[in-house]
Amino acid sequence: MTDVFSRLVGRSATADALRHHARHPVHAYLVLGPAGSGVHDALRALAAALQCPDHGCATCAICRGVLEGTDPDVQWIERAGLAWRVDEIREAERVARRRPLGAGRQIVVLEDVELTVAGASPSAPALLKSLEEPPARTVFLLGASELPGTLDTVASRCVLVRVAAPSDDDIEERLRAEGVSADAAHAAAHAALGSLERARVLADDPALVARLDWWRALPDRLTGTPAVASALAREAAALLDEAMVPLERSLAEAAAREREEAGSFGGRAANRRELEAQSRREQRRFRTEELTLGLSTLTAVYRERLARDLEASRDGDGRADHRVAGTLRRLDALREAQRRLSTTLDEGLLLHDLLFALSDF
Repeated sequence: MTDVFSRLVGRSATADALRHHARHPVHAYLVLGPAGSGVHDALRALAAALQCPDHGCATCAICRGVLEGTDPDVQWIERAGLAWRVDEIREAERVARRRPLGAGRQIVVLEDVELTVAGASPSAPALLKSLEEPPARTVFLLGASELPGTLDTVASRCVLVRVAAPSDDDIEERLRAEGVSADAAHAAAHAALGSLERARVLADDPALVARLDWWRALPDRLTGTPAVASALAREAAALLDEAMVPLERSLAEAAAREREEAGSFGGRAANRRELEAQSRREQRRFRTEELTLGLSTLTAVYRERLARDLEASRDGDGRADHRVAGTLRRLDALREAQRRLSTTLDEGLLLHDLLFALSDF
């Protein structure tokens, strides 16, 4: 079967569940999966299937519009800060109460809803109120990477769909079937964090291997001086900028296709605004994933060093205990950086603090 859910490579159980829900929809869904599991892709596929007369054929204009972010009745609500504010949730409720412009539904999508219980003024009560009495033609699609206990009442108002990340082998096989070379497919699949869409972008990125090599070599370049740590933080930020180039090219090509299909000037103007909003979401998400990949690569290097030093300590190397303590401290710093990545908007400060913590001044 080829449909919008076929994009969820390696997640057949999730795809089957979403196909069922597309045919028998309720008012709210919570799609839950860890970072890199493809929650965003699952939300987008479900939104397309809910709008499509054929429940997600992937070929009609309606499916294409949702998948490309131009359907006016599918609204991705964005937060401006580290946590969802009450006024942002109220804006989602206002959108939810609009009449659909087309023959389908009004679909309201909010990602990272675990952040409705964060911050000084949690917005989860406002979200709960929005879910209790939505209009008949409105469907809420919520995404989360975790389900804290304080979100139980929100989850109880939704159908819960769990998403597991596809394996690297699943993604690599799909890329090779699409004509990607074996080497590029292998590198992209192992850097994709479970996302086929991300893997497709990375497969067109000749600098991917070099960036991964940069992260692997980073521990040996930290010489213990603040100047070096600062310089490496700037290099890391520049690498993130470089990683965005293939995605920006892909988004520009999608925008050009949409302008071709739009027809009239009025249609093009409306579609351009939707595409720009979609582009900003995609770029922000991709950049966060790229930094996650760098931190994961660096963590793997330190774990390898920890294993070697533990073995050396067991063999009587007196200096190994000191190295073990230092590596454990660095792994703690990396865990803290991963935690901050989901809550901070200041990427430069995060990199600066991390590389200072990894140094041994």
